[in-house]
Amino acid sequence: MKFLKKLTLPLLAFAMALFVSGLLVAFSDSKVLALKSSPLSMLAKAFSTAGSAYWALFRGSIFDSQLTDAGLLHGFYPLSETLVAASPLILTGLSVALAFKAGLFNIGAQGQFIAGAIGASYVGFHFEMPIIIHAIAAIAAAMVCAGLYGGFVGFLKARTGAHEVIVTIMLNYVAGYFLLWLLSTSAFLRPGRQDPLAPEVHTSARLPHLFGSELRANLGFIVALLGAGAVWWLLNRSTWGFKFRAVGANASASRTAGISVGRSTTTVMFIAGALAGLGGAVQILGSEPAMTAGVGGSFGFDAITVALLGRGTPIGTVFAALLFGALRAGGLTMQASTDTPLDLVLVIQALVVLFIAAPALIKAIFRLKSVEAGQAVASKGWNG
Repeated sequence: MKFLKKLTLPLLAFAMALFVSGLLVAFSDSKVLALKSSPLSMLAKAFSTAGSAYWALFRGSIFDSQLTDAGLLHGFYPLSETLVAASPLILTGLSVALAFKAGLFNIGAQGQFIAGAIGASYVGFHFEMPIIIHAIAAIAAAMVCAGLYGGFVGFLKARTGAHEVIVTIMLNYVAGYFLLWLLSTSAFLRPGRQDPLAPEVHTSARLPHLFGSELRANLGFIVALLGAGAVWWLLNRSTWGFKFRAVGANASASRTAGISVGRSTTTVMFIAGALAGLGGAVQILGSEPAMTAGVGGSFGFDAITVALLGRGTPIGTVFAALLFGALRAGGLTMQASTDTPLDLVLVIQALVVLFIAAPALIKAIFRLKSVEAGQAVASKGWNG
């Protein structure tokens, strides 16, 4: 019941984002505006236009019956793409959410993701190992590289007081340009190529597909779910998790109670970096075996939105990442089927963040505050 209560605000925020985005879709259509002389016809056309766009979004992210000619399983190809897009988002979102719990704002998931991708790519294409061991080694390299990259931020904050927001933003640029330089060196540039493209990781290092070779969904999604479970256990069942939450709630009181704030800060940023690096490894070993300059995409920045939408909890982060993965996967189908601009997906994401960041507005629209107050009064009267 408590978990459902926590989901109320994000779900209502998403519903409002869909409603406002539907209005933008409908009334940006010239066919809808052409019916302004007939309000009822205009309204019906607006509903039809918005409905068609969202139906196309569903077909592009969950299930498309038009693809079942090759078999029923192939109809779930869009869902497979949603899982592929969501896997690194879950891990980078967990990176940001974990830092939130310790009172830190990790803007550097982008750079940590790139650091992890570099480590996984190098181990993946440079070494020859047995199948399972190779993938584990590549993942371990990614987590260590990214963990050190994130832990450096925590160390600077603990020793010098440097603000983690400024440092992580700067390190995002360092990682991005360092990757560009690496891809121009003989160690990372694919032989015979001039464009920034690394060799593909060996087959022995790649994550196996979950539903056959025709669908791209791979073991990375299971790794992401295990990562979410590990973060939940860390925060709620371990001593270190208690220290992280205590420092995040009140660093001064934690220091008085004997908790080393500096050690907790460094440790939590190391773990946060390792999670983002694991996202980079999942991307390289799962769906993008050849590292390019754009390997990071916007995963690290979208992670901030995912963590906010997930209310900073591991379970909420998983569902938020799945939502954003569905928006990414379905956006192309929506654009191709209905001529709706792909930018609408970004509009929906921005509106979700806007409504999440304004809980008072959502409560006022849906009268949640008055309902909660009424329940409190009723409870008080019952107990009295």
